[in-house]
Amino acid sequence: MPAKEPIGKESFAELESAHTPSAIRERLQNGFQRSYLKDFVYGAIDGAVTTFAVVSAVAGANLSGKIVIVLGVANLLGDGFNMAASNFLGTRAEEQLREKARREEALHIQQFPDGEREEIRQIFAAKGFKGKSLERAVQIITSDKEQWVNTMLTEELGLATVGPSPLRAALCTFAAFLIVGSLPLLSFLWQWFVPSAPFDPFLYSTIITGLAFFLVGALKSRFVGERWYAAGAETLVVGGCAALLAFMVGVLLKGIVSPIIS
Repeated sequence: MPAKEPIGKESFAELESAHTPSAIRERLQNGFQRSYLKDFVYGAIDGAVTTFAVVSAVAGANLSGKIVIVLGVANLLGDGFNMAASNFLGTRAEEQLREKARREEALHIQQFPDGEREEIRQIFAAKGFKGKSLERAVQIITSDKEQWVNTMLTEELGLATVGPSPLRAALCTFAAFLIVGSLPLLSFLWQWFVPSAPFDPFLYSTIITGLAFFLVGALKSRFVGERWYAAGAETLVVGGCAALLAFMVGVLLKGIVSPIIS
């Protein structure tokens, strides 16, 4: 009997119930549920980094909070849409590549069935199938054209048979960019609405953004299987380096930018 210990965040009992014949049948019938967490985390990290980089550069140049808001909002909308569009086109290109490969494999099966059948035979022979078991596996797979094509996609070309929706991926990226990317601007917006409030907006923006970096990294850890505190610290360091670089550029260009703005 295996040790009844938790595996990850699921208990042994939960995993055991998920592996009963009925549970497996239901899960397979429902189909594969595509996750868009990667797209959300990607947009969130980039949104926080780029927006705070703008904030840091403007603060380094000692410009007014209104300029921070204007440039920050422009960055949110412009870069956010650009990231979403890039993710859409990239995901769409992968989808088109997969469909092109599917058409080509279907044509090869139609024109050269013996050669494609031999490819299946060699693929499964490399997996350890031999003799009658190998021939039986080849017969079963090649008796269904769709299954035959899917097997060639995954085993020969290394492509997934299904992929994420380009539109959903783009929307997740854009939403994450706007939500997390707006956090560095909150303290400046507060100062704009309440000008008498006695606080340093850049200091609070730094604290809020640092927390955002860490939390986004911790969220990413659930997707990549990394320790949450390590992933959070990694994102915090990377984002902090980008912000520090932008701040230093702002300081160096302060003498040039300030006279132009004023």
